[in-house]
Amino acid sequence: MKKVVRIEGLDCANCAAKIERAVQALDGVQAANLSFLTGKLTLEVEEAKLASVLEGVKSAARRVEPDAVVKA
Repeated sequence: MKKVVRIEGLDCANCAAKIERAVQALDGVQAANLSFLTGKLTLEVEEAKLASVLEGVKSAARRVEPDAVVKA
């Protein structure tokens, strides 16, 4: 399934790339693309694992960018 998540408070494109790579490594994620300019993270994810993937997205964003806010 396709899911779009907003991540607000990204400071740089490098941080966005780090978050994108961390999300791509999560179990259940088939594809992830994070646009630094728009703050939109587009996910292709297994529907059964959506809740755990969203928690992983929040964790990855906090780890890389402590001030970032994930809005699912």
